Amino acid sequence: MKAWDVEIDIDILYQAVPQLAKVFRIIDKIGEGTFSSVYLGEAQMRDGRKEMFALKHLIPTSHPTRIAAELQCLTVAGGREHVMGVTYCFRKEDHVVIVMPYMEHQAIVDIIGSLSYEEVRLYIYHLLKALRHIHQFGIIHRDIKPNNFLYNRHSKMYALVDFGLAQGTADTQVELLKVVRQRPSQKGGGSTGKQDTTQRSKAPPRIPPKTTTTASTSLPHPPRQSTTLPPSSSSSSSTTTSSSASRKALDLTGLRKVPRPVFGERNLNSCTPAPSTTKQPVVKTELLKLGKTEDPATRRCSSASRGPLPVRTQSSSQKPQRTVLQGLTCSCYLTDRVCNICMSRKQQVAPRAGTPGFRAPEVLTKCPNQGTAIDVWSAGVILLSLLSGRYPLFKASDDLIALTQIMTIRGSRETIQAAKAFGKAVVCSRDLPRQDLRTLCETLRGRRPAPGEVTPLPEANKDSATTCHPKIQDDTPTHHPAKGPLKQPKDEASERPGSLYSALPNPQEHSGNTETARLAKPSSGTDCKVKEDERGWDRVPDEAYNLLDRLLDLNPATRITAAQALQHPLFKDL
Repeated sequence: MKAWDVEIDIDILYQAVPQLAKVFRIIDKIGEGTFSSVYLGEAQMRDGRKEMFALKHLIPTSHPTRIAAELQCLTVAGGREHVMGVTYCFRKEDHVVIVMPYMEHQAIVDIIGSLSYEEVRLYIYHLLKALRHIHQFGIIHRDIKPNNFLYNRHSKMYALVDFGLAQGTADTQVELLKVVRQRPSQKGGGSTGKQDTTQRSKAPPRIPPKTTTTASTSLPHPPRQSTTLPPSSSSSSSTTTSSSASRKALDLTGLRKVPRPVFGERNLNSCTPAPSTTKQPVVKTELLKLGKTEDPATRRCSSASRGPLPVRTQSSSQKPQRTVLQGLTCSCYLTDRVCNICMSRKQQVAPRAGTPGFRAPEVLTKCPNQGTAIDVWSAGVILLSLLSGRYPLFKASDDLIALTQIMTIRGSRETIQAAKAFGKAVVCSRDLPRQDLRTLCETLRGRRPAPGEVTPLPEANKDSATTCHPKIQDDTPTHHPAKGPLKQPKDEASERPGSLYSALPNPQEHSGNTETARLAKPSSGTDCKVKEDERGWDRVPDEAYNLLDRLLDLNPATRITAAQALQHPLFKDL
C-alpha cells in the first residue's frame, strides 16, 4: 500500500503533465533526488502486453539546456553497452518527464554482505564497459556511484543511469554538452544556467605611451567624438603635448567605462577619470590601499585588468604590483592552521558536481581541468567498497575531510606529490603512511587482525577527523599560497547506519610510520569466515588489488582509463 504523500505526488504529476494519464498508470514512486523524482509506470502495449517503465520527472527549475543535454546523452550513447536509453519524453510548460525502460534491481547496500568475489569482478567489468562507451563519445558522467549503476543480481543485467550532471570533454560528440561545458558548475552539483564569462575576461592590449593614433585603433570600442576636437590656437609645443595627452585621456576614459567581466573578481574598471601627469604618485598610493582591503588572491588579476594609465610606462606599472605581492604572504603557509588572510580569499571556481565520497582528488582540490578520469576514480572507490565489504566507505561533511580520508589510505606524501602535478599545493599537519590495499580490505572483512588494537569508529567523530586537515592552495613559484583552503557548504551525504564513516587515524595514538588505522569493527566468527570462503573471498588474486591501485591513482594524468582497465589481466577470461 502506497504512502499518502506518494499518492499526492502522483496526483500532482498527473496534473502537471496530463498526457501521462493517456499512456501510463503510475504505480509507485521509486526514487527521489535533488533534481528529479522517479516513478514506476505501467503502459498497455499495442500487442496487449503490459510493460513497466521508469518515469523521471525533472524539477521545473532545471535549465532547458541541461535537460536537453541529458536527453541527448541518452539518445546518443544510451541503449548499448549497459547504458540506459530513452523511450519517450513528455513536456508540459516547464515540466519534463523522461521515460526509460524499467530494470528491476537490487541496492548494493542491501546485498553487499552476501556478494561473492566473482559477482564483484563482473560488476566492475561491466561498469568499466559502460564508462568506456560513454567516454568514447566525450561524455563525463560526473556522478558514478552504485545507485547510478543498476544491478539485477538474478538476470545479471546492468545499466548506467542518470546523466543529469554530465559534462563534455573538449572533443565531445554530444553537441549540447559543448554548451553545458561553457557553464560554471553549481557548488553542490548541476548547472547554474548562467553563461560563463571567463572567455571574455582578457585584459585589453597595452597602449604605447606616446602614440595616440595606435591607442585609438587598438581599443575594442571606437573613440569618442571628443577625441577629434580641434587643437588650441596656440602653436607652441607645450600646447600640442597637452592636447595629445587630453585626447589620450578621453580615449581611456571611454575604455574604462566599458564593463569587462573578470573571472570571479571585483570589477574595478569604473574608476575616476585618468589623473594627470602631476598626480601619478597619488594614483600609486591608492592602488596600494586597494590591495590591503581587497581579496589577496585577486590583486594581480584586478590590477592587470585595469586600463593602462596614459602617464604610465610598462616598467612603472609593475613596481606597485611587486610591492603588493610582497605583502601577500600569509602566516599559515606550511603550518597546521589557517590564517585570516586565507579564510578571506574567494573560492576558486571549478566543477565539483557529484556525490560526496566518490569525488576524485582533482575535484576536491578544485582543479579546473577535469576529464573522464574522475569517473574512473569513482569506479575505483566502488571497487574498494566491494572488496572491503563496506558501503559507503567514505563519508565526509566537506571536501577537506574527504581529502583527509583519501590521504589515510593512499598516503599524505603521495597525495601532496600528485596534487603538485596538477597545479595544487596540499599541506598536511602530519605524515600519513600509504596503506596496503589487500591488508586494508581483508582487515575490514575480518579476515586478518589489524596491526595494533582495532577499535570501533565513533558514529560521527568530527573532532578527530578535523585534526589532520590538509590545506589546498594554488601551486605557485612564490613562497606564499595564491589560493586559500577550500570552504564548501555542507553536502547531503548518504546516511547509512553502521557504515565505515572514515578511516582516519587517532592522532593521540598515531606516531611515526606505524600503520595503525582506526577502522570499523570487523566481522568475526568461524561461520562467517566459512561463508566468505564459499563465496571466494579467500581466493582474491593480486590482480584485483593491482587494478584497484591503478583505478585509485591520485594523479589523473597517469590514472588508468576505462579502456585500458578492460585489458587488465583480471579480466583476461572475459
